[in-house]
Amino acid sequence: MSSKLSTKMFGNLHGGKFREVLGSLGIALASVATLLAAPPQLPTAAPQDASQYRAVLDRYCVTCHNETLRTAGMILTEADVADVSKDPAIWEKVLGKLRTAAMPPLGMPRPDPSTYDSFAAYLETSLDRVAAANPNPGRTVLHRLNRAEYANAIRDLLNLEIDPETMLPPDPSSRYGFDNMGGGLTVSPLLMDRYLTAARKIVRIAIGDPTLRPEIETFALPRNFDQTGRVSEDLPFGSRGGIAIRHYFPLDGDYVIQVNLNKVQTGLYFGQVLGFAKPTEIDVRLDGVLLKRFTVGGESASDADLEVRFPAKAGMHRVGVSFLKDTVMPEGGLGVTGGQRGGVGADVGGVGWINIGGPYNTQGPGDTPSRRRIFVCRPVGGNDEECARKILSTLARRAYRRPVTDRDIDPLLRLYEDGRDTGGFEAGIGRALQGMLVSAGFLFRFERDPQGVDTPDYRISDIELASRLAFFLWSSIPDEELLSLAEKGSLHEPAVLEAQVRRMLRDPRSEALIDNFAEQWLQVRNLRLMSPPDPNTFPEFNANLRDDLEQEIELFFGSIMREDRSVLDLLNANYTFVNDRLAQLYDIPGVYGSHTRRVTLRDENRWGLLGKGGILTVTSYATRTSPTLRGKWVLDNVLGMPPPPPPPDIPSLPDDDEVQALTMRERMDQHRTNPACASCHKLMDPLGFALENFDAIGRWRTTNAANTPIDASGELPDGARFDGPSELRNILLSRPGQFVETFTEKLLTYALGRSVLSADKPTIRSIVRKASADDYRWSSIVLGVVHSMPFQRRSRDEP
Repeated sequence: MSSKLSTKMFGNLHGGKFREVLGSLGIALASVATLLAAPPQLPTAAPQDASQYRAVLDRYCVTCHNETLRTAGMILTEADVADVSKDPAIWEKVLGKLRTAAMPPLGMPRPDPSTYDSFAAYLETSLDRVAAANPNPGRTVLHRLNRAEYANAIRDLLNLEIDPETMLPPDPSSRYGFDNMGGGLTVSPLLMDRYLTAARKIVRIAIGDPTLRPEIETFALPRNFDQTGRVSEDLPFGSRGGIAIRHYFPLDGDYVIQVNLNKVQTGLYFGQVLGFAKPTEIDVRLDGVLLKRFTVGGESASDADLEVRFPAKAGMHRVGVSFLKDTVMPEGGLGVTGGQRGGVGADVGGVGWINIGGPYNTQGPGDTPSRRRIFVCRPVGGNDEECARKILSTLARRAYRRPVTDRDIDPLLRLYEDGRDTGGFEAGIGRALQGMLVSAGFLFRFERDPQGVDTPDYRISDIELASRLAFFLWSSIPDEELLSLAEKGSLHEPAVLEAQVRRMLRDPRSEALIDNFAEQWLQVRNLRLMSPPDPNTFPEFNANLRDDLEQEIELFFGSIMREDRSVLDLLNANYTFVNDRLAQLYDIPGVYGSHTRRVTLRDENRWGLLGKGGILTVTSYATRTSPTLRGKWVLDNVLGMPPPPPPPDIPSLPDDDEVQALTMRERMDQHRTNPACASCHKLMDPLGFALENFDAIGRWRTTNAANTPIDASGELPDGARFDGPSELRNILLSRPGQFVETFTEKLLTYALGRSVLSADKPTIRSIVRKASADDYRWSSIVLGVVHSMPFQRRSRDEP
């Protein structure tokens, strides 16, 4: 569990002069605009003999895509197939349908396979030729750091870990699936106030403000958290239950930990209810060292005295509270969930929450990594301004991600002088640092058109390239090595750039690609946002299993990345990561204990992403599976064919007794009788049926709730038939380019922080073709994105 910095620790920023100086730093909320220039008009391509493909369109397509019906908003009656440069966007859509044989719909007259292939090859060649002759890299919009980027930037700037969820509101997720899209990251006056408050809090902790008043922070466990076994690798072997957190102690001083136990509805404690034959012991540890061992149980189970006071040095520490495992209740006892493994349920047994209070009896700011990062010098001989300038220049260069000038530093020095006059040297540095953290140069990523540019597009500067690269791979600011290369002007050189990419992928900070790219692309982040599975239908599901499912995806994707495997292994890898709890869900024998380990999967249905319980859970409802949600997930994230939003006012499936008696396939057949639903559901539902053997939490089954055998057969838009997840996966792997192209498009969207345009499609195809020579390895896709025109160039703003 990450450390928390309580929002109650400090008050609001105040003082008109401080806000006035902030204005001199360039913060003008009303002027923050998110403008995206329209792509330039593409010239006409060379005419080609395309009469045969015009005939294909007339025979199979214009029946629906004409001026009268305008199906899907597409009109092909007069579209010039001989000159795709006139409307490349529409031909990219046609190409996508041809490559997947998605149109015409099954049941309608369709071309033969050779016609699909030759028409698609013609369009792809034509579109790529037009794009090469008329490059259009697109234009990124003004980009505010999202919450994850903000926290990582603070970590790398000040050597301080924060919990941004306690400081800033969540960022909106765009319809493209990511929360780092520039156009959606707007700033309101209310959000700016949150940044001001966060900056003051962060700086006071980073510098160790001796005037900090004691505060109490609470860390609570979910009510459905199973504490029958060891719950964290930060807790000792032989323990059970409890909580492990990383907590920042802001000053050298005394602190207090108070433990609160779960209570049943009567107000009694677990020891009183279950009547332990011997006392239960609770350990409280700091950095693995025992601070205090308490005894509860029997009639003296009150937690009123479970409190320990102790001295601690300023900085990050690990706090652990757990029970000794040999005192756990006998197997078979029931908790509120009616029989979880080991017996202790949500309302019976375990820690409910802990409070950490302090600092008391403070001894000073201590020697923390943050203070060493900030105070790179000390005033000598009363000349404090020279040292202050050195400190602020060093920090501002990293914070603003570029070389700084007097114009950047002078406003910070004015803030420094205000703080110094009232609180001394360190207070002055703190005041200036607060201003730095709420400046536009820190909160926003700027890319400005260079002076004198009169071409449609241009190569971005090495400084801008360094920021693009760092926020892509690390969700953070450039480090010293990257920034130095950018300042020298050598970062854009292909060999230098590739070396930096490979270095950055090896760095632990690249875990941000898992946390921010993978979890959003695969929608696993939604596990913590969705309504949990119904406990009566799925008593096995609790907060622990939810964490296991999320961790499995993180470790699985991380293994593909760290081992530089083919991205096709995301579909086909025959291994996963489980502990005993997840192994029981998957029916994997021989796995014991709470430690997560890599195992080989014997059941091919479990291979790759299609067999991962986290994805199967997040694409289900609380009480049942959803072929539509699962089919939509496959269409969007595997096939790259996201269906359009459903029409308004379409009712969901009824859930009465009559419908409950139907199989899921019968229910969906009933839903497709509505013509407004049929067109999309014909694509989504068969793909979802392939996964119907997995229940709503990812457990394998052969019959449904009505004890009817499950039919997991279906067909792709091109008519290829399958039965179950293994056969579906094999069909997808037989056409690898489609999945790799989808993956590349998602990664490019994330890397650019903007939606992918039709003008980007040739770039995506080029990346995929080059990566095919390297078996579509992870690094080859990432390098393809970084070396691509949209990543390194930018369209000029239209006058």
